[in-house]
Amino acid sequence: MSVELDVFVGNTTIMDEEVYQFWLDGYTVNDAVKVRMEGGVLEECEASAEVLRSDTMDQYRTFQMCERLLHSPAKLANQLLFQIPPHRQAMLIERYYTFDGVFVREVLGKKLSKGTKKDLDDVSAKTGVTLKSCRRQFDNFKRVFKVVEELKGPLVENIRQHFLLSDKLARDYAAIVFFANNRFETGKKKLHYLTFQDFAFCAGQLISNWTVGALDNMVEDMDVDLEKEFLQDLKELKILITDKDLLDQHKSLVCTALRGKTKAFNEMEANFKNLSRGLVNIAAKLTNTKDVRDFFIDLVEKFIEPCRSDKWTAGDMRLYLTHYTNSAHILDTFKHQVHLVPGTIKGAVLSHNINAIES
Repeated sequence: MSVELDVFVGNTTIMDEEVYQFWLDGYTVNDAVKVRMEGGVLEECEASAEVLRSDTMDQYRTFQMCERLLHSPAKLANQLLFQIPPHRQAMLIERYYTFDGVFVREVLGKKLSKGTKKDLDDVSAKTGVTLKSCRRQFDNFKRVFKVVEELKGPLVENIRQHFLLSDKLARDYAAIVFFANNRFETGKKKLHYLTFQDFAFCAGQLISNWTVGALDNMVEDMDVDLEKEFLQDLKELKILITDKDLLDQHKSLVCTALRGKTKAFNEMEANFKNLSRGLVNIAAKLTNTKDVRDFFIDLVEKFIEPCRSDKWTAGDMRLYLTHYTNSAHILDTFKHQVHLVPGTIKGAVLSHNINAIES
């Protein structure tokens, strides 16, 4: 009785980047073979369909064996089973941890738990990302979260060192970890127009200005938890809206600086008190967990939407927040409290506001 075997012999492990992407995207072997054939690979390599299928299956097996190493990327460089050049190792790691924007947008801010993972069937159907790929991406988020949540030092640097990711991808994962830890609400309908990158930029600003790490760079959870004492101090901003004289003085300073610089000046002047109340009230309530979670939806409802209804431009928003901040510095009450000036809100939320208005 004869037995047919497909044998591949070699030294350097052969990995086709296109096939690797098919595997990452959750394609079956048959689907991957079909796409490769449609791409003309048979004519290009002068191979038969059987050979193409065998090659695809062999590469899928290689990727599956490599996957456990990709869970701890540093092990990939030290193992001897696969002869993979350094530049190819970097490609494998970067692509394995790359995620789909539409997928992460659906789970951003949610708890990385079994309950959320059970809902991935619905997420897959909604986004068009295969269930297998959804699970890989979700497991990657959870894996990174677990590794870095108790580490000391900068969040982005910890992710980059432990998972050997590019700076851009490490920063994106830092945003995912930050949102998962603080459970920010991102799924409400009014926030649907915002992309993951919009939120990622805001996460970077919040991490730089509002976390424990902004004050002490060698504490646990430094870039994950919001600094409680700072959030408590933000309550002192209430005087900007409860003291009528101070409110009028602040308005006068801002409007004097804005006059003649924008077509929206009349609207800015007329709505100054309402907008100031909106910003300060948001800041003053951030000691409550629920209000932290509703941070972005509150900004949309109490600040962004009023500005959009008055047809402010992105330039108008920058101008207004800049002078709102600078004028507060001039007030005697805040001259020596730089860390409390409402510009903190500006620094953390400016991109969010601008993107909202430009949409």
